Amino acid sequence: MSQLFQPMSLGTMQLANRIVIAPMCQYSAEDGAATDWHMMHLGNLAQSGAGLLVTEATAVSPEGRISPADLGLYSDETEQALERVVQSIRKYSSMPIALQLAHAGRKASVKAPWEGGKQIAPDEPGGWKTVSASSIPFLAEYDAPEALDAAGLARVREAFAEAARRADRLGIDGIEVHGAHGYLLHQFLSPLSNRREDEYGGSLENRMRFPLEVFDAVRAAFSPDKPVWIRISATDWVDGGWDADMSVAFANALKQRGCDAIHVSSGGLSPLQKMTLSPGYQVGLARKIKAETGMTTIAVGLINEPEHAESIIAGGDADAVGIARAVLYDPRWPWHAAAALGGRIEASPQYLRCQPRSQPDLFKPLA
Repeated sequence: MSQLFQPMSLGTMQLANRIVIAPMCQYSAEDGAATDWHMMHLGNLAQSGAGLLVTEATAVSPEGRISPADLGLYSDETEQALERVVQSIRKYSSMPIALQLAHAGRKASVKAPWEGGKQIAPDEPGGWKTVSASSIPFLAEYDAPEALDAAGLARVREAFAEAARRADRLGIDGIEVHGAHGYLLHQFLSPLSNRREDEYGGSLENRMRFPLEVFDAVRAAFSPDKPVWIRISATDWVDGGWDADMSVAFANALKQRGCDAIHVSSGGLSPLQKMTLSPGYQVGLARKIKAETGMTTIAVGLINEPEHAESIIAGGDADAVGIARAVLYDPRWPWHAAAALGGRIEASPQYLRCQPRSQPDLFKPLA
């Protein structure tokens, strides 16, 4: 029996299988508001048969967006636009939906990838002044961010909490706090980007302080009967940077605060990173955190083949696998994985007649 298609619990949330659609930025919002693109994109993925759909990085403030076209949840207008998308999906899919709440920090104010991805200076159209743990730019040619002072830290904490309250009103099933890929919370964690001399810098305990405060704020603002978890970069892939042992310490601190899972990615903090890309190149990081903390873990990173995903779950490396680019390429990846592995997949009645005659038990009607 396929282990990938066994149900699991993520906190109080029940997943039909262990396939998680990981967050993927679309750079298609208008002033932070979801558009018809999100309706099509997320609606399509909600018919994939995965156990969980996590939306793209959703900024908690306008300056927290990666690009001017990033999705946000920080105003009545952005809340209403996302509500339209969520309600439409709910009509036709029972798949749980989680929201990834994010702040880009010093990596904000950039163009979309297909426009080159370079920073937009604060005095250029569409640009703004970025913030970070310290006044160290991501790239030497970038405008240096403003180091957050006490009032700035409070504003960011409250922005995360307010976004969590809005997500709750939308009926979102869970929240993933974005602490990975070189964005703001990761910038506080890594000694490469955090050179503060106050209680938020220096020691590992101090560097973890602000990300933990943000997690606490989100957890307190979101319904206690719904899960909250975090995505981290378990290593910077740079000597002297954030590493796997620090990630274990961070995970243990989060566990004490009621964090329901760790979504384990890596990199994104420094242009000096040196990583060797190969299928499942980050799985060992998830395995280490799971083994040393006992937390529910989601592994991600070039997990493209169903048999590989199955081996990760069956081998105890992680509790779930995140797929991203693979499901963009093949939006029915979970269907095809179930066919290959002998699993069953939930499908809407409009699609039942495409079930292969050679596999009459592949589909089960939408609950």
